[in-house]
Amino acid sequence: MQLIESLRWRYATKRFDENRRVSDADLKSLEEAVNLAATSFGLQPFRVVVVSDPELKEQLRTASYNQPQLTECSHVFVFAAMKKMPAEQIDRYMDRTAEVRGVPRDQLDDYANYMKGSVAGKSVESIEAWNKRQAYIGLGTLLAAAAELRIDTCPMEGFDAGEYDRLLGLTEKGLTATVIAPVGYRSEEDATQHKEKVRVPLEEMFTAR
Repeated sequence: MQLIESLRWRYATKRFDENRRVSDADLKSLEEAVNLAATSFGLQPFRVVVVSDPELKEQLRTASYNQPQLTECSHVFVFAAMKKMPAEQIDRYMDRTAEVRGVPRDQLDDYANYMKGSVAGKSVESIEAWNKRQAYIGLGTLLAAAAELRIDTCPMEGFDAGEYDRLLGLTEKGLTATVIAPVGYRSEEDATQHKEKVRVPLEEMFTAR
């Protein structure tokens, strides 16, 4: 299985080759993969900012405790979760569903009301946490897709989310930075690539019942 080999190949890259850039075609493939990620109800309650501007990457590095991946990588994927799930967002999703599937919009009303009811029973905090979990599904899809293309990644939570929100203008969009992933190509000087991957045995991870 090629995916297994790709997952064995990938690791959390600590140092990137500053002279190598991800091609536009490969970048588009990564974006399409993230867009196809599974999410609850298919609502996709997060957005992704893809940063390549050197000056902005420097600012993000400062907001990431000066970790070098931010400026050495080709691009930084910033997964930003929606802070709320308003009824209007669900209606837009239903409108899009009707358009893509070619069905009358009113046939989707019962499903839309079911989703709205489900959301209405949650607190603001639990909705934001729920949305953040969906963003992590997108992150996982990105990591696997990048590995298939032999593009390196480094999932990271070590950053000042409030500063990211300010630098990227996320707050006014109802978003908050949740997790990031610099992408690019490993540096030959990154010693981490030579370390064996450490995972628990399969029999410890999985239980058959």
